[in-house]
Amino acid sequence: MNQTQPISLLLCALGGEGGGVLSEWLIDVARRAGFAAQATSIPGVAQRTGATTYYLEVFPVPVAELEGRRPVFGLNPLPGRLDALVSSELLETARQIGNGLVSNQHTLVITSSARALTTMEKMEIGDGRRQEAGLLQLVRENSRAHHVLDMAALTREAGTVVSATMLGCIAGSGLLPFPRADFEAVIGEGGSHAGPSLRGFTQGFDAVVKQRAQIRVIEDSLSNSELPTPITRGLPANLASIFPQSVHDLLTLGHARMLEYQDAAYATRYAERLKRVLAAERHIDPAGANGFATTREMVRWLALWMAFDDIVRVADLKSRASRWERVKGEVKSKPDDLLMVYDHFKPGATELAALLPTGLATRLLNWDRRRVTRGKEPWAMPLKIGTHSVFGMLSLRVLSSLKWLRVRGSRFSQEQDTIDQWLDAVIAGTQAHWQLGHEIALCGRLIKGYGATNERGKENLLHVINHLAKAAPFSTDAARAEAIAAARTAALSDEAGKALDQALVQHGAPARPVKAQPIRWVKTPPGRPPAPLPKNG
Repeated sequence: MNQTQPISLLLCALGGEGGGVLSEWLIDVARRAGFAAQATSIPGVAQRTGATTYYLEVFPVPVAELEGRRPVFGLNPLPGRLDALVSSELLETARQIGNGLVSNQHTLVITSSARALTTMEKMEIGDGRRQEAGLLQLVRENSRAHHVLDMAALTREAGTVVSATMLGCIAGSGLLPFPRADFEAVIGEGGSHAGPSLRGFTQGFDAVVKQRAQIRVIEDSLSNSELPTPITRGLPANLASIFPQSVHDLLTLGHARMLEYQDAAYATRYAERLKRVLAAERHIDPAGANGFATTREMVRWLALWMAFDDIVRVADLKSRASRWERVKGEVKSKPDDLLMVYDHFKPGATELAALLPTGLATRLLNWDRRRVTRGKEPWAMPLKIGTHSVFGMLSLRVLSSLKWLRVRGSRFSQEQDTIDQWLDAVIAGTQAHWQLGHEIALCGRLIKGYGATNERGKENLLHVINHLAKAAPFSTDAARAEAIAAARTAALSDEAGKALDQALVQHGAPARPVKAQPIRWVKTPPGRPPAPLPKNG
């Protein structure tokens, strides 16, 4: 360590995360340990919308050893000379790296992998999130060492604020010449908040110390020319041997989701569908030059589609013990507090028909459709269930146990038929041209949400398959793949579907058919004059 230059840290916290408290803690720890330190801050835009940065400098020599001399501190970080960047949010970390403050020769980066989505990311109809892989690559390329961990999860587990976890990460990194006892002593002066803050500090400290130990093990292995063997946990051996390593991580999650959602037979059905895609991709790309990207996308989107939301799934999620613990953590409930939770449901004819055989479901939906034609609202049953009560929880558990009924219902059959149409199109496209199959696989992104949003996504997908992947004439399969990619992008950019229709017509396919809407005749109340007709022009 350079004994003549201060240790510089830049702390980045979003509004309301306690960045100011973290800065004060570090100053108090430095003084308690007998070191000189200084802090400055630059406020963000507003609560939850801007990041406040705090710049600290700590002189690495105790004041008692300076013989009356006083160090001179700077007020702001110098580009490329920052010793440590500590951030509670991954995109904010990338933003600070983009400002040129860090360097891969000098800077330790400690960042949370958690994200607080920006307004522009939330506005996207599709998945508008920034790709995490690119952000993490930026951290790796612009740091001499780095620690990436989910500070948000550690903070929730401790029941505190992220500033306490960040302090533990800084202490665990070994950057500052302060003993752990001094950190804990300063936190302990926080009164009633000391307990949760100490838990958060411990979580962050232990996580970084564990990462440092793992890094040392890997470095030792590399020095001995021994690379650690990747191990995929939770994936059945028969699947691990069939599917390439590049898809094991997502396949593990997808297979587990099928088991949780339905049963072993459904998980087997999921795997068999993926084997067909893998076989087609291996046939056209036996060397795996494209990293089996089509199979990987199908692993992801097929799992999400096959585990579609219905009233059984909702009841299951809302009656889990983990959900109750999460709610208790969100409201900061204490052991002696009385917590009452009410869940509001409004199942309609569509939700009930989903669990009925096709014949009964059709009769129920036709009955509801006639109600709407007569000017009535669609039938629904508003429910308010107290999940804190024995009756409320028992009701949800009974409903969640109806998985056996789900597979006999009309919606299950319809979903599987539509999935198979998509699957067949992916396989046929892959056999014709790798890029074509990959673009059709990516169309799984169109299936999202529930109710009308989910139905619209499936209709858009089938229209793209039937009129772009099959019917429309193209000079090459590559051109067909580009048209499908353009249509998918358009569908995800415009909820109304106008952009999708334009993309379809531009590539020689018909626009989506206009849906018929019922006309409702409403009687004018006695004594009220009829509404004037609109004027043209």
